[in-house]
Amino acid sequence: MEAITNVSVRIVQRYLPSAFVLAVILTAIVFVLGMAVTQQSPIAMVTYWGDGFSKLFTFAMQMVLVLLTGYVLALTPVVQSALSGLTRHASTPRQAIVLTIVVSFVCYYLNWGFGMVVGAILAREMGQKVAGIHFPLLVAAAYGGELVRGPSSSIPLVIATPGHFMEEAIGIVPVSQTLYSSWNIALTLLLLALLVAFFARQKQPEHIVELRVAQEPSAEPAQRENTARPSPSDRIEHSRLPTLFLGLLAALYLISQAVASGVSIDLNTIIIFFLALGLLLHRHPAAYIHAVEKAVGAARGIIVQFPLYAGIAGMMTQSGLVTHFSEAIIALATPTTFPILTFLSAGAVNFFIPSGGGQWAIQGPIMMQAAAAIGADPAQTIMAFTWGDGWTNQIQPFWALPLLGVAGLSARDIMGYLIIWLVISGLAIGGVFAALAVFG
Repeated sequence: MEAITNVSVRIVQRYLPSAFVLAVILTAIVFVLGMAVTQQSPIAMVTYWGDGFSKLFTFAMQMVLVLLTGYVLALTPVVQSALSGLTRHASTPRQAIVLTIVVSFVCYYLNWGFGMVVGAILAREMGQKVAGIHFPLLVAAAYGGELVRGPSSSIPLVIATPGHFMEEAIGIVPVSQTLYSSWNIALTLLLLALLVAFFARQKQPEHIVELRVAQEPSAEPAQRENTARPSPSDRIEHSRLPTLFLGLLAALYLISQAVASGVSIDLNTIIIFFLALGLLLHRHPAAYIHAVEKAVGAARGIIVQFPLYAGIAGMMTQSGLVTHFSEAIIALATPTTFPILTFLSAGAVNFFIPSGGGQWAIQGPIMMQAAAAIGADPAQTIMAFTWGDGWTNQIQPFWALPLLGVAGLSARDIMGYLIIWLVISGLAIGGVFAALAVFG
């Protein structure tokens, strides 16, 4: 396994293009497939791309703010101290990898946006404090838990909500049969064990790439070398009151919403939560803005590439490629193989349309109609689709962009490890669904 992983790492580092170039290549592939497979004209494909280009603007901004506010929070003195305390429990590279995996996996399980930021920041801290650790391996381990499907998974939550768009066809499927079924919980724990076992067994390479000290941000702005009396603007920029007021405003909003509607974790909630804590824990506005300046560069990949994937999704959906691909998979299915084929088809489409909710809206009705015709279990079909949607995130730089931005690495630095993890996790997930299909 170690030899295979080393070969994978070398191949990826040599041949994998940058995440931006990969997005352009995928755009070209889908453009050609739309004309060749669904007989669309070039002008039609251009139109589909342009119509889709702006569809992820809101989501892209949410991702930028999740990354930025989480990063700024991590630069507060309190969080820096807490992370330093956590790293004291790891004195060797293997201990650092295991601790990073467990913490990030739990955070991913609670919410993938929260896990992305926590995993990246913890990996940076471990890379700085633990000597002799190969930083790309550590970052890959932190990202490996992203495939876990927890309470914030959109597809099972939608299907469990009265009034969802497929209710007439399949009814309400409670989360007790999907997310919190005994077999799904067992699968989650199995993946955590495999993730730890795989990355903990990796030996540090001969040529270790360490976290560059130059990447480490300072949490506080440099002190002005000015002995003159501070101006009114200087005093308010270094006053506690502005950030205290805005932080309390955001915190009170979250509390009021929790009281009125209950606790609900989504991207908007995470953004306001990170914003409130960051404002309250930084000493003054000057310190907060200085941290923002350090964090904003990490979001450049999201800003540039998310619209490209929205254009790809537009071509995939409007040209009929998604429907064509799904129907081809269904034609090969039997009641025994249907869950595995659902898992694989969701994973394949997810590589081009990396949006779980959007993919389900297009592909879900086709798969559920086929499940009813074949006699497959609806809950297992939903979770097979959900796991497939998360599975290929491991080799899709789209979802790794926030973590890579914080870590200061490129996709080729970590994808060699993640390709092997993709195979291991795919066999585990596919094996569980095969067993469910055979034994019930």
